[in-house]
Amino acid sequence: MRFAKYHGLGNDYIVIHPAELKDELSKEEIRLICHRNYGIGSDGILVGPLESALCDFGLKIFNPDGSEAEKSGNGLRIFARWIVDESLSNETAFSVETAGGAVSCVVSADRKSVEVEMGKVSFDSSMIPAAGAEREVLNEMVEIDGRNLRFCAATVGNPHCVVFSEQPSRELAERYGPLLENHPLFPNRTNVQFMKVIDRSIIAIEIWERGAGYTLASGSSSAAASAVAYRLGYCDSHTIVIMPGGQIEVQIKDDYSATITGPAGKICDGNIAAEMFDKLT
Repeated sequence: MRFAKYHGLGNDYIVIHPAELKDELSKEEIRLICHRNYGIGSDGILVGPLESALCDFGLKIFNPDGSEAEKSGNGLRIFARWIVDESLSNETAFSVETAGGAVSCVVSADRKSVEVEMGKVSFDSSMIPAAGAEREVLNEMVEIDGRNLRFCAATVGNPHCVVFSEQPSRELAERYGPLLENHPLFPNRTNVQFMKVIDRSIIAIEIWERGAGYTLASGSSSAAASAVAYRLGYCDSHTIVIMPGGQIEVQIKDDYSATITGPAGKICDGNIAAEMFDKLT
């Protein structure tokens, strides 16, 4: 099974062409491929291009726990870069259909940077979804492990919980991230960002991704956190998001459509030996 491996600011994905698969990947196979000791190791798997009636390409995104993700900003930048690298498109601008909606991608001339129009960010509890009365989930409090946290929730086609923090850290994300991911407030689980507003154009986040765990960077998390900061008046429409893996630019329009721009780097091409899957039998 041939694959390519790329990363977006340290958030790494394996890309597999559907022609390499006899059947759809099982959850067990996904977990094994993503395992960093027994498999190739990654923060997720991208399977495409798939047929799409709406867009130029279709894409399925899988988390390391075997679940399917609706959308991934880093995954989409990687997939767009791979499409151009593999000469699967004569254009550097094209559309991609995901389970979380359609997006538009533009690959730079040197292929090192990709712009993705992620779609509209919504704070509507019914769309995220978030439990309770229908509302915009802004400036609410939740008690987690004896600590009161102020948060907002949003969806960019996938759910996010943005927690305000004076000192975001990996330790904070790893302690409270899994508790928030699986909190009853979020019936479909959620991605979690711990955010500090530095000034009107810069925010910093630490990330716990649903189905993946602690992550060095996330495009959809950057979009969600920037939209929250803009919605509450803390930041302007153009934001630099600083993460442990690096930084992404986010532009939020008046209708809360979010565009992210950031790098996508290639790591390697390879071939997965059939023997690797013997572990599953």
